[in-house]
Amino acid sequence: MTGTATPVRTWVAAVLLCCTSAWAAPFAYITNQGSHDVSVIDVASQQVVATVPVGRSPAGVVASSRAGRVFVSNPDSKTISIIDMRRQKVVNTLPAGDGPVGIDISGDGKHLYVADWYSSRLLVFDAQAANAAKPLASIAVGRAPAGVAAHPDGTIVFVAERDDDSVAVVDARARRVLARVRVGSHPFALFYDAPRSRLYALNVQSNDVSVVDMRNIRQPAVIGTVKVGKAPYGAALAQGGALLYVTNQHEDTVSVIDAASLKVLRTLPGFAYPEGIAAHGDRVYVVNWMDDNVQVLDAASGQKLKTIATGQNSRGFGAFIGAPMDH
Repeated sequence: MTGTATPVRTWVAAVLLCCTSAWAAPFAYITNQGSHDVSVIDVASQQVVATVPVGRSPAGVVASSRAGRVFVSNPDSKTISIIDMRRQKVVNTLPAGDGPVGIDISGDGKHLYVADWYSSRLLVFDAQAANAAKPLASIAVGRAPAGVAAHPDGTIVFVAERDDDSVAVVDARARRVLARVRVGSHPFALFYDAPRSRLYALNVQSNDVSVVDMRNIRQPAVIGTVKVGKAPYGAALAQGGALLYVTNQHEDTVSVIDAASLKVLRTLPGFAYPEGIAAHGDRVYVVNWMDDNVQVLDAASGQKLKTIATGQNSRGFGAFIGAPMDH
């Protein structure tokens, strides 16, 4: 399977405030398939500050700053682990079909979307419920649904139908597929570029990226195809959306694409089965499955700045950087 009187009470309140502040910086949550846990990296210090046990073989992840939680898909446990960003602990575990993989959340942090790989469906959960033991909806989609990308307003969800070589456009309110678009061979990851109303579908078998115009969601159209390395797995926009970074699993490289012209600017070597990727500020974080680490790059140049050791067989499939919002 290629986001608090008395002096004593005052002291307790101060301690709680201190601890809450300590967890307020942005964090990268890296799923580790081999060690069945999540490495939590403080983006400011670029160090692992916690290791959180989750279900078996965690893969997908979305860190929701608005929800203050991180959602992790565990395909072998058939569950979703929910991590509280302020405590860096699992606070709930949800049953999630037969093989949850791709995962994303609505911009308001209210609805969680999970691709159920073996049952060809998209599961919708109430992300804010204290005990969301059952999904709100189960929406039939194509074969082997993998990557999921939610439109920021939460009304539309895109699902990569890997074995059908297509992407489904799902109406999250009506809970049905509105449209489909044919892309390259075996799309796995999806990344939505909201300012451009574009969807990038990473095709692991045809070794390219399909660029889909989503301005008319009922009639999505492929407007470009970008050849990259072998088995593109993850994508992230950096430099204010100017650069699209794509990891190439089977080539141990990262492609850097000009998002305006859709031209490959350079190919960065020296990775080890790179999978997940995310950008924050002027840095890009690349997750290496083979070397059990995250490499930090300068977003403008692609230069490697730091290597951070993580758990075993790190994946980080999804939007893995976030911080709890102040309420």
